[in-house]
Amino acid sequence: MTTARLALVGDRSPAVRSHTRVPGLLASLDRRDRLTLDAYWIPTGDAEVPGALDGFDAVWLLPGSPYRSEAGAIAAVRTARERGIPFLGTCGGFQHALLEFARGVCGLEVSHAENEPGAGDPLIVPLACSLVGHEGPVTVVPGTLAERVIGAGRTVERYHCSYALDPARAAGLTDAGLRFSGHDEDGGIRIAELPGHPFFLATLFQPELAGDGTRAHPVVRALARAAVEHAGAVEHAG
Repeated sequence: MTTARLALVGDRSPAVRSHTRVPGLLASLDRRDRLTLDAYWIPTGDAEVPGALDGFDAVWLLPGSPYRSEAGAIAAVRTARERGIPFLGTCGGFQHALLEFARGVCGLEVSHAENEPGAGDPLIVPLACSLVGHEGPVTVVPGTLAERVIGAGRTVERYHCSYALDPARAAGLTDAGLRFSGHDEDGGIRIAELPGHPFFLATLFQPELAGDGTRAHPVVRALARAAVEHAGAVEHAG
């Protein structure tokens, strides 16, 4: 059985509920789905170092923003995007995935309002109504990676965030190749993906908080499967 190496990028803390969920989810993936992941926590400061993500089969940029190092979070996204490494960004990971795309692909000098309060040209802005502790429906666009992963056109998800993409910026990102594949009832963007990439998915909601933590959400399971496939391809090529 192939074992994949998973980089858990984030500033691990017992105070962040999603972080405490991860060990149980990894155990469930191994036990229930026969998807074995060798996971390593990488603080955002360490992710800044060139080569920090070498040898990993997948990257999960976890919640916990503001990150200690915005540059490290951005570097993790860029490495996964440019190298074709399976990537999942949840909550803060979603926000920084969009930030990296705007800077690295669109060439925009944009900021994150939480990281740089008062800075000009923010891409990620405060939500009109905080989603901390909120649960709500997400409509999934047909024919997308998100739909294939979730297996339905509608899902109900949990959030713990107060920032999201400025809606006025959405068209510029889609023109550059990013796809928004999930929205809330008011049209707010909740899922993003990158067509042409082996597996690149970002959700403003936190799939790691689904259920009681004893079984992985389909999004997390899909990342694990993509990681194992990546590891198998590397072994075969070697």
